[in-house]
Parts: sequence; C-alpha cells; structure tokens
Amino acid sequence: MRASNLPIVGELLESGAEDRVFDSLLLVGPLLILFIALVGRSTLTTGLALSYVVFFTAYVLYRGVRG
Repeated sequence: MRASNLPIVGELLESGAEDRVFDSLLLVGPLLILFIALVGRSTLTTGLALSYVVFFTAYVLYRGVRG
C-alpha cells in the first residue's frame, strides 16, 4: 500500500507541486505541530521543529537555485 492510495493523502499529493519531497514536507508540518501540541515542549520537540524548519528552508533554497 502506498501513501498516495490513502483517501486524503492521495488527493493532497495529486494537487501539490508534483514534488514528492515538497509535498511530504507540507504533510509532515501539521503532523509535527500536532505532535508537539500533544507531547508538549521539550528538547526533543524543539529539536524536531528546528530540524524541520532547517530542512524545509534548505530544500526550498535548493529547488530555487537548481531551477
């Protein structure tokens, strides 16, 4: 079973930017926020959030430079 076969996820992937990494980052962001809201703020959640922002920014810059 692929993630694109799931009802909501499949529709989001089809309407996205046709870039699986970017689409995945857009899907992971709200899930990460939900996880942090449920677990609370800690060193782990702060590290996860910081890693997400750094990776997202680096990927967008990479795609912008690459064309």
